[in-house]
Amino acid sequence: MKHNIYIVGMGPGAEEQMTGQAIAALEESDVIVGYPVYLKLLGERFKEKELLSTPMKQEIERCKLCFENAMAGKQVALVCSGDAGVYGLASLMYEIGAGYPDCELTVIPGITAANSGAARLGAPLNHDFCVISLSDLLTPWEQIEKRLIAAAQGDFAIAIYNPSSHKRADYLKRACDILLPHMEETRACGYVENIGREGEKISVCTLKELREREVNMFTTVYIGNSQSQIMDGKLVTKRGYRL
Repeated sequence: MKHNIYIVGMGPGAEEQMTGQAIAALEESDVIVGYPVYLKLLGERFKEKELLSTPMKQEIERCKLCFENAMAGKQVALVCSGDAGVYGLASLMYEIGAGYPDCELTVIPGITAANSGAARLGAPLNHDFCVISLSDLLTPWEQIEKRLIAAAQGDFAIAIYNPSSHKRADYLKRACDILLPHMEETRACGYVENIGREGEKISVCTLKELREREVNMFTTVYIGNSQSQIMDGKLVTKRGYRL
């Protein structure tokens, strides 16, 4: 019999924004492993569980904790914000899991920031879209730049993750400078900070205005396609229906 590990996408973090499947997996688990911020977001409901964490940049150690506890006979759940398979730890768990043949992984989807933020803004991703992270911690900036240009040339709506941090304060400005030769300055854009959490901020703007905005690592940015519009304060990408 294999030891099962749940890899749980917890969405923005609030219980009402988790799926029933995610809640059931966490209730069934003896041990919940996650980044400290994510464990705190779980609140009181799971405080009696054994909660294990590692700091940022210790993701490999965090994943190994899951396998070690599962091999000890415990039901383990690893929590990730949003969806564990979208810039989360699902793929790393499978990579490390190759060394633990007695363990089986079950991925439970969650609402990723692109979707939850889009709902707050209106309908910015209602046609073909792509998701691009500006973090060059694991991806070379040259590759990120190519992806931005390709998305602009393909007229995709774009959701941007990790647009800024203390060490990357100007990365969103750099991304806008890459996109502006391929898009009009008035391209409809928007962003949401702290999606579904305390201190949530929602804003719509043009691409030219976006270049000057200050955002942080908890912000998801949206750049519309050529048919996107700001309608009554909402960012809307048309599907193409003829009215």
